[in-house]
Amino acid sequence: MTSWERLVSSGRARRDVELASMTTYKLGGPADLFVVVDTIDTLQEVGEALRSEPMPVLVLGRGSNLLIADKGFRGVVVRLGNDFAGVEIDRDGIVEAGGSASLPRVARGISAEGRGGLEWGVGIPGSVGGAVRQNAGCFGREVVDVLVEARVVSLAEGTDQWVEASALDLGYRHSSIAATDVVVAARFHTVTVDPEVAAGEMRRITRWRKEHQPGGTLNAGSVFKNPPGDAAGAIIDRLGLKGFALGPVRVSPRHANFIEAEAGASAESVRRLIEAVQKRVQEQTGLRLEPEIQFVGFEDGD
Repeated sequence: MTSWERLVSSGRARRDVELASMTTYKLGGPADLFVVVDTIDTLQEVGEALRSEPMPVLVLGRGSNLLIADKGFRGVVVRLGNDFAGVEIDRDGIVEAGGSASLPRVARGISAEGRGGLEWGVGIPGSVGGAVRQNAGCFGREVVDVLVEARVVSLAEGTDQWVEASALDLGYRHSSIAATDVVVAARFHTVTVDPEVAAGEMRRITRWRKEHQPGGTLNAGSVFKNPPGDAAGAIIDRLGLKGFALGPVRVSPRHANFIEAEAGASAESVRRLIEAVQKRVQEQTGLRLEPEIQFVGFEDGD
C-alpha cells in the first residue's frame, strides 16, 4: 500500500472530490486527491507522502482569485480546516491568525477589540494564508505593510518554521512561498483604534466595493495585475471592452478588470475571454497584461 493509499484508507484523504463549489467562480473539475488538514500532524503526513511519491500540489484557501480547469486537477489538493481559523491578540497588540481564517473576519474581529491596521482586509475575500502568499492588498495597503512573520510548513522539505516578513520576498502580488508551502498562521502588527472609527472605515470600503465592483456575480476578483503607473481595469475600459463577451462569459460592465461567468459557462470559456482581452490590449497598446488570477490544471501548466 502506497503512502497516498494509506491516507485514503484512513479517511484523511478522499479521491475525485469536486472543487467547483470551493471556488468563487463555481467552475472546474475534481481533484485526484483531496485532504482537509485539521492538525499539524496530518499536514506532516501529507508531506511525507508527497516526498515519497511526488505529485502536483494545490493549497486551496477560500477559492478566490483562482480558475480551475474543467478537467480538474491531477494532483493533491490540501485545504486547512477550521482548527487553523483561530485569532488571538497578545498584550503588545500583535495579532496571530490561522491560515484558514477569513481575512475580512479577522479585520472585523480585531477592530471590535480596539486593534486597527487591517481594516482594508474587509476588501479581500480570501484566507489569511492565501493573502500572505500573494501579498494581497487594496486601497493602497498590502500584507507586507503589517506582516510580522508567517508560520510556513514546507511539504517538500518537511520543515515547520516561523519566517520573518523580510525573508518572504513580498512584492506586488508576489512572495517566495512555494506551491508546496502551507501558511498555517501569520502574525500582524496592529495599532490602537477606536472601534467605531474602524467600523466606519470598513463600511466605507464595503460601500465602495458595492458601488464599483460586480457583486452578486460569479467572478474571481481582479483578473490582471496593475501595470506600473496605470490600472488594468482603466486600460481595458479605455479600449471599450466593458461588456465584451464570448458566450456566457463577459468583461464586467461595472469594473473592466473583473470577468463574470453566467449559467452554462466553463472554465475554458473564462480562460478564452481572459486571453482575448490580453491579446486586444497588447495589439492596441503594446502592453501585455500579467494575470493576477491563478490558473490550475490547464494543459500548458499552472
